[in-house]
Amino acid sequence: MGSVWVGERVRLRAIEPEDWADFLRFDQDSEVQRNADMVHVPRSAFGMQAWAEEQATRGEADDKLQLAIEAVETDTLVGACSTDDTDRRAGRFSYGIAIGREHQRNGYASDAVKVLLRFMFEERRYHKAEAGVYAYNEASLALQERLGFQREGQLRDHEFLAGAYQDLVVFGMTAEEFAALHMRR
Repeated sequence: MGSVWVGERVRLRAIEPEDWADFLRFDQDSEVQRNADMVHVPRSAFGMQAWAEEQATRGEADDKLQLAIEAVETDTLVGACSTDDTDRRAGRFSYGIAIGREHQRNGYASDAVKVLLRFMFEERRYHKAEAGVYAYNEASLALQERLGFQREGQLRDHEFLAGAYQDLVVFGMTAEEFAALHMRR
């Protein structure tokens, strides 16, 4: 039996202090930042080192995970994924993912999401995953649909990014829907 943290292309793992340089490089790409959440003020190498150190020593709290995504074939850090808004009573959580520009279009995002959702559904017993995607982010919209997420709504002028208010498309997938589409063989 293999690790629940390894998919076909990626391995999800804890963030290590030495990951700081890769995250700093990802952080300096404004397009990647906008698609993930927001553009940050420039961060120093020292600040990113401190952030990576904090992530490496941070324990798990309320199933809110912050994980590095590593390519299985090369052991290269290619991005990060996280869970948030975890609500055990309601049985739902949200997730986010960001892949460095030079690593996009290699199947890493879809594989990482499957690994993350499999853990949250099969090990933590959540019932529903949610994701919010900016309406201009066509690649992420297509990713959610390829994975089998259902569009549940669109929040108009929800976030200010790239000089304008942007719509946020809300997606959802239940554990049963995930199992029907992505059950391990």
